[in-house]
Amino acid sequence: MKTMNVAIIGTKFMGKAHSNAWLNAPRFFDMGIKPVLKVACGQNESDLRTFAERWGWEEIETDWRAVIERDDVDIVDISVPTYLHHEIAVAAAKAGKHIFCEKPFAITVEEAKEMYETADQAGIVHYINHNYRRCPAVRLAKQLIDDGKIGRIFHWRGAYLQDWIVDPDFPLTWHLRKETAGSGPHGDLNSHSIDLARYLVGDIKSVSAIMTTFIKERPLPGEGAATFSAGSGAATEMGQVTVDDASFMIAEFENGAIGSFEASRFAPGRKNYNYFEIYGSEGSIVFNLERMNEIQLFQRNDPPEAQGFRTIIATEGGQHDYIANWWPPGHIIGYEHEFHHAVVDFMDAIENGTSIAPNFYDGLKEVEVLAAGTKSAETGARVEL
Repeated sequence: MKTMNVAIIGTKFMGKAHSNAWLNAPRFFDMGIKPVLKVACGQNESDLRTFAERWGWEEIETDWRAVIERDDVDIVDISVPTYLHHEIAVAAAKAGKHIFCEKPFAITVEEAKEMYETADQAGIVHYINHNYRRCPAVRLAKQLIDDGKIGRIFHWRGAYLQDWIVDPDFPLTWHLRKETAGSGPHGDLNSHSIDLARYLVGDIKSVSAIMTTFIKERPLPGEGAATFSAGSGAATEMGQVTVDDASFMIAEFENGAIGSFEASRFAPGRKNYNYFEIYGSEGSIVFNLERMNEIQLFQRNDPPEAQGFRTIIATEGGQHDYIANWWPPGHIIGYEHEFHHAVVDFMDAIENGTSIAPNFYDGLKEVEVLAAGTKSAETGARVEL
């Protein structure tokens, strides 16, 4: 079997999720090219060595530039915070490396545009990891929409809610600084919702948004503070929160549908509530990531006495994408499996010389919508794209 060497840059939350997929995808899927976990790159050499040994990375490196310059690296996996994406992605593309990049895509439209144009000119395979597109249930929703099962789409209603910073003592991690995150849940959580809306409904024409920051100051972070984790030994010194804590955006799609996007990290009880409803002339579809193997489907042409939302569980191999490579019917899959599906599709695109979606173009379109929402919140005006 042909192999290609992968370098991962970033070893925390997403570094683990990606490593698991690179390691195990060939064990479940027949792949024409097998990924080799060649080198892991991070800042702390001791932690990096532990990470590499746990996940099977052959070598370690603390300088991402040295990784990209290596002739034996074919694929660069960017799993670092958003503010680092641009420089790494542009350098990797110029070096001719295929790129597997985490979301949110970029801090600004200008950065996103350069990332896309550089990757496109380099002729590489470039992918932005909006993993929820690769839930079998979401793929089923797409199939039903494309087959006309819910008719002309009128409404998109999306909400992505979490609660991990409700505590005012949660520290000022990089997620809460504009210079490192770009924005709060508007850019982080809404990036997923916008990608799903573009995938299922279509491109967005205009937006109007409001945003707020509920807690203006937080203690500076201590040792080990990270996504979802306050760490220990937080300082008594305070710092300014410079991103939104919650946002609400309404949108008009190019096809005439209208939609709403709600994003918050101040929704107690909601850990990772990625939810959407799509309403059309012939029916409706509902998805909730917390029940990710299911969709709810309503169809107006059902007999009146039998009408109602019905639950479809997307775990039938041969009927639902990817499932044949996992478990028998009815045996559900989880969050980590979406990353496996992304790795399989990414390697298939390299093998066959095709593209993969969402790619850096989709990342650019996503950042354009997010930036328009931010501008609308700042000006109070509706913004055309």
